[in-house]
Amino acid sequence: MSNITYFLRKRRKGANYSVEQIFNDLAERFSLDYKVIQRTLPYVSSGFFKRVANVISASLNQGTVNHVTGDINYVALLLRKRKTISTILDLGILHRTAGIRRRIILDVWFKWPVYRSKWVTVISEATKQDLIKNISCDPEKIKVIYVPISKLFKRVDKVFNKKCPKILQIGGAPNKNLKRLIHAVDGISCKLLIIGKISEENLHLLESLKIQYSNKVGVPFKEVIEAYIACDLLFFASTFEGFGMPILEAQAVGRAVITSNILSMPEVGGDASVYVNPLNTVEIKDAIIKLMEEDEYRENLIERGFENKKRFDSDFIALQYKALYKNILENS
Repeated sequence: MSNITYFLRKRRKGANYSVEQIFNDLAERFSLDYKVIQRTLPYVSSGFFKRVANVISASLNQGTVNHVTGDINYVALLLRKRKTISTILDLGILHRTAGIRRRIILDVWFKWPVYRSKWVTVISEATKQDLIKNISCDPEKIKVIYVPISKLFKRVDKVFNKKCPKILQIGGAPNKNLKRLIHAVDGISCKLLIIGKISEENLHLLESLKIQYSNKVGVPFKEVIEAYIACDLLFFASTFEGFGMPILEAQAVGRAVITSNILSMPEVGGDASVYVNPLNTVEIKDAIIKLMEEDEYRENLIERGFENKKRFDSDFIALQYKALYKNILENS
């Protein structure tokens, strides 16, 4: 039986684990056809020597097919090219840097791994265009394969709390736009449910504006699902996002979604989300108020969300990956 080896990042303490969950689900679907090995790299991706050790570890543990699952694309450097697939989630790290550091990241995280891979998969058309814009490569080598929605996210109907809705925020990094959400809900009766580390600046802002909130960091996947069920709506208006999995997760549970009108988010949210300029606090506030006040509008969005998430069915997406594995196995 052919061996499919997934190379997974070692998680940072308190970090989210969406990448790992995606490939855990896919591994289960392939287990009847392939021997699937999931190898977590020995070191958190930090510093020169730890990253070199990760590259060496990957090179010594190759399978019949190697699949680098994102966020650690540099480990493809010593893998066998004709047997390697690299998944690139986004180019966010590239856009946050400049000068010589940007040049190193461009080469080591993106340009060289793309060259050293038979196929490259990206999780949105927006990411594909961003990659092509920044490196010179054959567009046919890059395949858009969406992120599958886990079947653990199921419809759970809930009466919307119009007096004090619970607004779920996934992620505390700067691009997750928590600061503008806090300003937007100032004066609105609501409670924020925040999953992810909150910066000192945002903690101070929450306290000074007397915003009700609860916070969890590094929670098990089961508790993430429980947070979706407990909330009334999801705020996910990031300033940068390679995909936007929380949009689908909220839609699958049956919650209204506010997200950004830029990059991959409209591609993911379809016609089932409220779109705002993520830099405009007034637009964010108006969107929240509209969902609180307009019952028919909100319920229509929720129903369209159930339809939209069907585009990301895990069985369909597994078939797309399987086709790439078959291509490598037949030509290696």
